[in-house]
Amino acid sequence: MSVEKRSAARLAVVQALYQMEVAQKGLNEIFAEFESHWIGREIEGDQYKPAEVGFFREVLQGVLDNQAPIDRQIDAALQGGWPLHRIETIMRAILRAGAFELRGRKDVPTRVVIKEYVDVAGAFFGSTEVGMVNAVLDRMARDLRPGGLDTSS
Repeated sequence: MSVEKRSAARLAVVQALYQMEVAQKGLNEIFAEFESHWIGREIEGDQYKPAEVGFFREVLQGVLDNQAPIDRQIDAALQGGWPLHRIETIMRAILRAGAFELRGRKDVPTRVVIKEYVDVAGAFFGSTEVGMVNAVLDRMARDLRPGGLDTSS
């Protein structure tokens, strides 16, 4: 497992969640599409890096299996009473994937999870939105992983 393949898997998860919501595609269709046509391929001039497929599947499945509690936690972390359903689709996907990793992948350090999804946000958005992803995931991490952001860890 390489860091680059994990990063590519995270980006693919966000893109897959977006596709599922916008195009109303099912999980098996998304797995097949991403694994055979996107991951590690060039499409319309964009190179999609090789990704760790098992990690891609685990995070995507984890988001879907835990979406209701994940969405409640994101809603609680959003400030100003701005509900998750009013957030732009790709931003929702980023927050859901990051929230799943904070909840379900305790083996991945808290700072790594936050940085990775902040980087994914940077691929789609400007500094305001990137800052929002950082703030929401940081708030969630403090609830889900007390002490996980301590400088000693």
